[in-house]
Amino acid sequence: MRILHVSDCFLPRLGGIEVQVDELARAQRAVGHDVAIATATPDPGPERLAYPVDRLITPMPWELPVGRSLGPVLADRKPDVVHVHAGAVSPFAWRAVHRAVDEDLPVVLTVHSLWGTFSQAAYRALVPGWTRRPHGGLVVTTVSEAAARPVRRVVAGRAPVRVVSNGIDLPRWHGGPVSRDPADDRVHVVAVGRLAPRKEPMRLLRLLRAVEAHVPIRATVVGDGPARARMERYLRRHRMGGWVRLTGRLDRSAVRSVLGGADVFLAPAARESFGLAALEARLAGLPVVAQADSGVADFVASGREGLLGRTLPELAAALRRLADDPELRGRIAAHNRGTEPAHCTWPSVLASFDDCYELASAKTPFAHL
Repeated sequence: MRILHVSDCFLPRLGGIEVQVDELARAQRAVGHDVAIATATPDPGPERLAYPVDRLITPMPWELPVGRSLGPVLADRKPDVVHVHAGAVSPFAWRAVHRAVDEDLPVVLTVHSLWGTFSQAAYRALVPGWTRRPHGGLVVTTVSEAAARPVRRVVAGRAPVRVVSNGIDLPRWHGGPVSRDPADDRVHVVAVGRLAPRKEPMRLLRLLRAVEAHVPIRATVVGDGPARARMERYLRRHRMGGWVRLTGRLDRSAVRSVLGGADVFLAPAARESFGLAALEARLAGLPVVAQADSGVADFVASGREGLLGRTLPELAAALRRLADDPELRGRIAAHNRGTEPAHCTWPSVLASFDDCYELASAKTPFAHL
């Protein structure tokens, strides 16, 4: 099958969508699909990817991913299905869906974000135009049940909505080496992610501060982004620099090493649509503390793979409980090392997307789905 993936943002920019689209494309090529990418993200250097990439760049301030028309790429690539990847606001992806619908091509739209009020309003205006064909052709997928709830409300039966997990290479993360510092017996808490406002990094620091006031912990925060300077000011103001370390951006091998020296993984963002870093930590054997209403709840059950909370005090209590109870940490870690979330494996994810491609290609009337 000829598959054209479309994403506003793509490599060399690093983020959850960019990494996931790259790994999905590689996995699909490995099983025989003909895969290409179209993106509005420029590349400052030579391509070193296993598939062709069309970079439809329109010069914009701050390299905003608006992009040129997808029409020439569709004419050249002749895809059997157009797989569009969208976040909360994705102008290039939105135009790609509209163009593919105009050309009567099957479309799978994967929503990688949790839609807030603004996003729901924007998509509510767009979806009727995308679903105007009487015999379907559009299938919407989300990366978690949490992300699916607002999408189902907005789509309102005009197209099928399915949950297809992000995929992960289990052997890369499962049962990694343990490298804890024997000279430091404080519980080591790790967080990994882009330091951007939507990831709520200040909430993370406030939570760490609340817990450290009662139990000795140290923390490592991996990632970079626009919120880093504000975080550094907070650490200085509250004299947290001696026990909280900001590493900046690390490659995935270095992230595995950090996880190997950790005791607990912390993912407190309320609007986490999936939580790929939390899944990697869970596979590495770490108990996960996360928001109960986020996408992390698809693979972390409270008391089994970690502890979940809905408020900052509940999350602080969960982290403090794990820090105070080595037996609980050990039991959850043993469970995480000994089990695998099968729905996140690449064979399962590829099979689910193949079903979605088939459904979009069948153009079944929406009323019968």
